[in-house]
Amino acid sequence: MAFPLRPRWVTAAFLGFASLASATPRPAVIELFTSEGCNSCPPAEAYVGELAGRSDVLALSFHVDYWDDLGWRDRFGLSQSVDRQRTYARSLRLSGVYTPQVVIDGRADYVGSNRGAIDRALKTTRDGVPVTLSVSDGEARVRLEPREKGPPADVLLVAYLRKAVSPIGRGENAGRTLEEYNIVRAVQSLGHWDGATQEFHTKLTSLPQDTTDVAVLVQSPGQGAIVAAATQRVR
Repeated sequence: MAFPLRPRWVTAAFLGFASLASATPRPAVIELFTSEGCNSCPPAEAYVGELAGRSDVLALSFHVDYWDDLGWRDRFGLSQSVDRQRTYARSLRLSGVYTPQVVIDGRADYVGSNRGAIDRALKTTRDGVPVTLSVSDGEARVRLEPREKGPPADVLLVAYLRKAVSPIGRGENAGRTLEEYNIVRAVQSLGHWDGATQEFHTKLTSLPQDTTDVAVLVQSPGQGAIVAAATQRVR
């Protein structure tokens, strides 16, 4: 559950953003929809591992569970991931969902292993609204600065696991050991941003125990374009 921040939590670092009225650079947000049960997914997951090391990219792996009935249950599969992917299919007017699928900035989708197309899409400099994400005293805290115009936006906190190694015993990837990166463990709605200065916080105890990092996504209604993003380590 999210609550407005109390004034005592507004630090000098936060206040430093108050004078920023124009857009600021933000990372490109890469959302990979993947599954341990799909033999086309490991190359895309390896690519996410490379992208995760870039400061201008926020790469997240959403594991879906609709491959689980084909011989291998993905331990990271989430119904939330499936719901998010299906919502993108509707908002981007796609014929359906697939793996590996990449969505960039909530605006366009690509085959997750198509490095050339994704690399070209990442070359554009992205502007966004000022956002600050910090972790301290057992809480994740988000502050958004005002913007002059634009519709309200949804504020999401994404908990993720930085890296995992998974031996696969059955299914299409049987016998392989997969390295997986930035694995989404939960998505939590913090509330709605109306364009004014606004702050949110949530307790880290509300997140899965294997969370190593958190990210904030500020996204247009209906899971539209992402207008702000940031990430922070938890441990």
